[in-house]
Amino acid sequence: MMPVSQSPPSTPVPQSDARSSSPAAEPLAPLVVILGPTASGKSALAVSLAERFGGEVLACDSTQVYRGFDIGTGKPTLEERRGIPHHLIDLVEPSAVFTAGEYRRHALAALAGVQARGRLPILTAGTGLYLRALLEGLADAPERSDQLRSRLQASVARRSPGHLHRMLRRLDPVAAARISSNDGQKLIRAVEICLLAGKPVTDVHRAGRARLEGYAVFKLGLNPPRAALYERIGRRVRGMFERGWLAEVSALINSGTPLSAKPFEFIGYRELHDRPRGDPLEHGAPSPKVTEAIAQATRRYAKRQLTWFRKEPGVLWLAGFGDDADLTAAACAATEAQFRALAAASPPRSA
Repeated sequence: MMPVSQSPPSTPVPQSDARSSSPAAEPLAPLVVILGPTASGKSALAVSLAERFGGEVLACDSTQVYRGFDIGTGKPTLEERRGIPHHLIDLVEPSAVFTAGEYRRHALAALAGVQARGRLPILTAGTGLYLRALLEGLADAPERSDQLRSRLQASVARRSPGHLHRMLRRLDPVAAARISSNDGQKLIRAVEICLLAGKPVTDVHRAGRARLEGYAVFKLGLNPPRAALYERIGRRVRGMFERGWLAEVSALINSGTPLSAKPFEFIGYRELHDRPRGDPLEHGAPSPKVTEAIAQATRRYAKRQLTWFRKEPGVLWLAGFGDDADLTAAACAATEAQFRALAAASPPRSA
């Protein structure tokens, strides 16, 4: 049975999100974006489309950029990639600080490479903020300063816990009102921007953003039935343990990766290194209580993803999983229709 489109009946294939600085510029390059909750089959659909249309896959996931954190972040295995090049995975070490702005810089370079090879870029989007950073751009904020951050952290250590929040109130009362006094990471970044830019961080964020130019963006959304998605999440978590997730965590800790590293805050990794005493680490699976806690946290995350992505404009929603044959056929047909529309709208080439 063909999956049901969630788009309005009058627009079965939404117009591409065309982004070009000049109407008379070079024809727009197609960019396919597959978005949806975790475990919905975005990677499987991306590989199928890449095989059909000669594409390469670009990950848009804030967890998959870290090396060594493989199983719990759902990185596609070499077998699952089926020979299709994948990009924007394993970019940095676990100790690195990686931002949406840094993702955008890497993604723009990867897109340019795919386009230069004459291939179709297919983006699998699980992190809404990263997708927004790529498509809509980010404020022109100063880059991080390790020296300034060290001074701010030392200042916090010498003074009361609320010192940084009071400093931000003096520099930017609007930002201070929306950032919790307990959110040290956001406070440091806000104060850092104020000091480096010489103006309130609120003013920096209000400045114009550089949107992605030169691409016709076609968005496919995966929206499987909620009960089926939650059941698949449970199976996926169990399958991760069968693939050696506990051994991966043990290897990371034994190799000296600090528990303070950002990836240890991710779903599953957090529960595993905080697991009750006596739970196994090297073999098998943790207690059912820990396994269920991971599955429950993943279900909540999937719900948050759907809430975010439903606000994304111009999405052709498909009811089902990305590895379903009927959905794949529908996605291929919609993509082909989009290519035809793009070709018809492209300006004629000069002789």
